[in-house]
Amino acid sequence: MDVMYPVVLIASLLILVAGFTSVLAFRIGAPLLLVFLALGLLFGEDGIGIQFSDAPLAYVIGSLALAIILFDSGFGTSLNSFKAAAGPAVALATFGVLLTAGLVGVAAHLIFGLPWLDSLLIGSIVSSTDAAAVFFLLRVGGITIRERIRATLEIESGSNDPMAIFLTVTLVELLLAREGADGLVIAFVRQMGIGFVFGVAGGLAIVRIGNHIRLEAGLYPIVVIAASLAIFGAAGAIGGSGFLAVYVAGLIAGNGKMKRKESLRRFQDGLTWFAQISMFLVLGLLATPSQFSAVALQAVCLALFLTFVGRPIAVWLCLLPFNYKPNETAFVSWVGLRGATSILLAILPLAERLPSGQILFNTTFIMVLTSLLVQGWTIPPLARRLGLVIPKMVGPIEKIALELPGAAHHELVVYNVVAESPIGRGERVPSWARPSLVIRDGASMRYQYAGKLRPGDQVYLFVAPRYIRLLDRLFAVPAPLSEDDVDFFGEFVVDPKKTVGDLQQTYDVDITTTKPEATIADYMRRRLGGQSALGDRVACGTIELVVRDIDEDGTISSVGVSIEPHHLKSAQIPIFLNAREILERFRARARAKSGKREG
Repeated sequence: MDVMYPVVLIASLLILVAGFTSVLAFRIGAPLLLVFLALGLLFGEDGIGIQFSDAPLAYVIGSLALAIILFDSGFGTSLNSFKAAAGPAVALATFGVLLTAGLVGVAAHLIFGLPWLDSLLIGSIVSSTDAAAVFFLLRVGGITIRERIRATLEIESGSNDPMAIFLTVTLVELLLAREGADGLVIAFVRQMGIGFVFGVAGGLAIVRIGNHIRLEAGLYPIVVIAASLAIFGAAGAIGGSGFLAVYVAGLIAGNGKMKRKESLRRFQDGLTWFAQISMFLVLGLLATPSQFSAVALQAVCLALFLTFVGRPIAVWLCLLPFNYKPNETAFVSWVGLRGATSILLAILPLAERLPSGQILFNTTFIMVLTSLLVQGWTIPPLARRLGLVIPKMVGPIEKIALELPGAAHHELVVYNVVAESPIGRGERVPSWARPSLVIRDGASMRYQYAGKLRPGDQVYLFVAPRYIRLLDRLFAVPAPLSEDDVDFFGEFVVDPKKTVGDLQQTYDVDITTTKPEATIADYMRRRLGGQSALGDRVACGTIELVVRDIDEDGTISSVGVSIEPHHLKSAQIPIFLNAREILERFRARARAKSGKREG
């Protein structure tokens, strides 16, 4: 019994230190995973001296933490973002994982000289990207990355773990001679099928339970999280992929109409941070850095191969049919951080006492550290360099969202009026926003009697969620556009309701893929595959059309025209051509050859 108090003290101090060091990570842009792993190593066997070598326990803790993280990842992914990037993201999460595992496995066999199964096991362990690291680096740093690219990376990182786990578990079973290779396809279909079915059914059940069972406010988020873990356990218990099930359940529940969704998001946010910190610290404590020197050089070489060769080839081949531009493909290939999932999977050979288990674990740990050190610091500057950062159209804004009881179709938002905003300069609040209350100098009054709003006022408004973005612009300080921003959005603005024929006459371009009477908005939407996001570009001969704005219904409401798109101030990647560009080059060469023959 006396042992309990020191254990609780040490564990709580570790979490406290990890929480406080996250402030430093946010300020310097360091990947939090790197900070938490470093703390685990510092307090571990070769550091302060905390002894922890229970690999099975670490695997259980890590799996539960990963299930919570994946549920939150799915819960925070909008269905619109999923639709916009579902095809490329699913390709990366399946075929991309397979290609990465195979390429790294070949490299591991050549570098380490291990048997083929062990080498492929290393490739499988590091084949998936880390959801926590990718989400953190894409959502901090004060930048907004193009919607399709951000959605692709987030959905890939949240959905590629099941494939990596399946490959790792299967190869471990083969090494232990528990399973033959002839049943791999059947096992894969069974695991993914059961996981998907349980995820959909579980997500719908969570929405229904949350809306129809009356619970105390404090119990509501606990019941939802417990239900998600029950889905994870039930799917895994009958041979399905629990990780796929919990991610799909989060996606379904997060996009359903649920009561108290905002309070649930806040609870999950805190719980996810706790799960990340706990998992990373446990994995750091399990490692023994004094053993790293035996495989350090080979592991670093393998990590560099993964970063600069394996991942880029896999990403390029998977995105080839989706017409991603070279800069976009290059960025997706670079944001392939390895993290806690890889280290968690590396525990499995240790727990099963494979002869190569310690080598695999140490190699994986070094590869993860190398990935975070090489890639983790460069995401924001690389996104800017490649021209993938959307300039801010709305400046600073002070807003609070309050949750309404029941299943109301409106939200209650509170804005602070600032002098430089349109509202602060005298514009009136639209009537559809239903302003109800004004707080001025500590006194509350009805909006109708408040008169002209003043800087420093707080305004309470009932508004439909789809109109909030429009209100943000009225209460925000407009962000000044720089010369780079003008280059991004185009030098001129055209009305998207005008026809393609009007565009051809004005800018002397030849568009033969659509009828002249079609609107510019319809033409762009078709070229963009039916989905359009802020900053999307469509090449039309010597010009490019740019989506400058989208209304509350997702319709293109403003289009920019870039006259010299090749002179954008962004680095141009000469590789990673997509299928359309490759086909155009082949046609150009064929025309050139036929011209020479005729000449």
